[in-house]
Amino acid sequence: MWSPAVAEQLRAKGFDVESVIEREDLKSTSDSNLLVRATVERRAVVTENVDDFRVLAEVELMSGRSHAGIIYTTRNSFHRGHSRSVGRLISALQSLLESDLELTDRELWLQPLTR
Repeated sequence: MWSPAVAEQLRAKGFDVESVIEREDLKSTSDSNLLVRATVERRAVVTENVDDFRVLAEVELMSGRSHAGIIYTTRNSFHRGHSRSVGRLISALQSLLESDLELTDRELWLQPLTR
């Protein structure tokens, strides 16, 4: 859902992140396949698609499978149409990545950092 510029800027800061849009093998994949692929690659998913991913996370856990983490954003917190929101998203993700928080089987709501 987010511009590949988010991943590019986080990589420039030394983080191992990717955007779905950057990967031909993921561009048109289903949400369920994306979650499986992210888990295999040990990557959390950042998405606004709360409805679908909450169900997918529950199905994975009820089936005895894990996922590598899901980070939810909202249009109210990070509006994709505003350039400042991209900067706020990058700052919030950078803070989360620097925290070394274990995300396996967790669902988190990302919030902009307070100044």
